[in-house]
Amino acid sequence: MKMIFGLAALIAAMASGAQAAGPAIIDMHLHAVHADDQGPPPVVVCAPYDTIPTRDVAKGAEPYAAYAFKTARCAHRIWSAADDAALQRESVAELKRLDILAVTSGPASLVEAWRKAAPDRIIPGIVFGVADAPSIAELRALHKAGRLAVLGEIGAQYEGIAPNDPRLEPYFALAEELDIPVGIHVGPGPPGATALGLGAFRMSAGDPLLLEEVLVKHPNLRLYVMHAGWPNIDHMIALMYAFPQVYVDTAVIDYTQPKAEFHRYLRRLVEAGYGDRVMFGSDQMVWPGAIVPAIAAITSADFLTPAQKRAILHDNAARFLRLEGDGASRRDSSRDTRP
Repeated sequence: MKMIFGLAALIAAMASGAQAAGPAIIDMHLHAVHADDQGPPPVVVCAPYDTIPTRDVAKGAEPYAAYAFKTARCAHRIWSAADDAALQRESVAELKRLDILAVTSGPASLVEAWRKAAPDRIIPGIVFGVADAPSIAELRALHKAGRLAVLGEIGAQYEGIAPNDPRLEPYFALAEELDIPVGIHVGPGPPGATALGLGAFRMSAGDPLLLEEVLVKHPNLRLYVMHAGWPNIDHMIALMYAFPQVYVDTAVIDYTQPKAEFHRYLRRLVEAGYGDRVMFGSDQMVWPGAIVPAIAAITSADFLTPAQKRAILHDNAARFLRLEGDGASRRDSSRDTRP
């Protein structure tokens, strides 16, 4: 409990010290999904995994929930919400309790439902890959209606499709034209993804340098690499060095990776000179209880100064999203997603 109390105190101090700056925290990676998105609820996740699960191939494939539960070795397990209503209710409650403004992706209809439930907490995004990609006309209509402020999460890696695939080109071009940020999945899936029915997922499609030609072709693209390209730290740093408009988020690796591993990765980014381009992300999917340990992974990093922690939890995202006054009020930032 000591860590949680310390977290609450830090959030309160941040909020009281920035009255007009809006939310205490900006989460660049939250999902509005159905409760069975990760398997029939309840599903467990480790926050963090103390030991990454192993699998005896002789036992054959198991459903995700059974596999994760039987092999997860961790001190802190989190169970998913029971149903769609509970998932929305509990997630929104956490956003309010912790004073978070969240870039929220998922099916457009669900994102809109969540935004109506918490209009001052949700910045609308959309999730898609190649197989289920909406048309350019659909995206234009969503943007015109004020229902699309961030293009992403683009999850083509789950289909084994690299970010430089020509099929994604029209979407990067649209984002550049509309001047809206793009968030793309580059990094891990669940541990043992191909053993969990995600046979198309490829770690090799998660190399940050695969974005190089995309950024050369679209020099005005505002892009953030989700999951900070973990575990490809050298290639992630190389991409950020070459393209000063590239940011990263810390989503999922901040609460699922062993603390020492996440801190090593984060420290490399900061010590390499990119502390102003690292943004907090929870990657809250069906586990509302994962938001707190994700934040705590930042606040517990003893190699970060208070100013650096605030930058990661708020200021960098406020700058990237171009929120007025380096954060604005939550009401203003919601309004500003509309044309």
